[in-house]
Amino acid sequence: MTITAYEYGFIGKLLKKGLMTLAKVVPVAMAIAAAPDPVRANDLLVAPTRLEFDSRKRTAEVILSNIGSKTSTYRISLVVRRMTAEGKLEEVELPSETDQRTLDMISFAPRRVVLEPDQPQSIRVAVRRPVELARGEYRVHMLFRGIPDATPAVAAVDTPTEGFAIQLIPIYGVTIPVIVREGDLKATTTMSAPRLAKEDGRDVFQLDLARQGDRSTYGEIRVIKQGVDEPIVRAKGISVYTEIGSRLVSLPLDPTQVAAIRGPVTVQYFELVGDDARLVSELKATL
Repeated sequence: MTITAYEYGFIGKLLKKGLMTLAKVVPVAMAIAAAPDPVRANDLLVAPTRLEFDSRKRTAEVILSNIGSKTSTYRISLVVRRMTAEGKLEEVELPSETDQRTLDMISFAPRRVVLEPDQPQSIRVAVRRPVELARGEYRVHMLFRGIPDATPAVAAVDTPTEGFAIQLIPIYGVTIPVIVREGDLKATTTMSAPRLAKEDGRDVFQLDLARQGDRSTYGEIRVIKQGVDEPIVRAKGISVYTEIGSRLVSLPLDPTQVAAIRGPVTVQYFELVGDDARLVSELKATL
């Protein structure tokens, strides 16, 4: 379990203010450490960043924390999202019958919380499987959304002399997948076509990641060079969900990485299960 200096400081402040007991430190630290970076949006910190339920697991806990400087309100809900071939998640407005069955399986509380600065809140999540649930993987996403202060979305101003101005209030949030698996599901992965490319004017490393089997995959991509201790590129939280067979992975590169990555490299995909990272796919290429 690895905790960053920032996270040590955050937990230390909770202890100092009496907002957390020593008995709670280990669960919170484990939840934060298990989550791939980033796990925060604005003043919102959520850990872990995914929940998986097999046939033996029925309950779980998510820690929602206010890391801002003022009291904030958050709303928690369930949404259905689909992964595209570009690796993006798009919200589904009309859930299918299977989606609705999955939504009905998941219960959680509380659904709305008000947190003072540096205050955590435990969200309890439970799964109730229907009788004779068909073999397969079921997924929805839990959305943690900051609720802005009660100010009007459109406000009149003194200047200019004529007309009015629009005041846009951003609503930020974090989503995490909630996955229920029924049966002994398997999956394998393969990588192909590693390349350097440009995306919106930025240098990126790209490859195609394919999935075979009846469950999703979740893991970490590393690009390494012989004789170099640390990976040139390391990206956590790379998934391929069951609605697609393959996806594009596009990872931004800074100038130092662009210079270092050229030439022969080895690309590895590690599947992450709890604290374990298992190498499941590897290829060699010259960039």
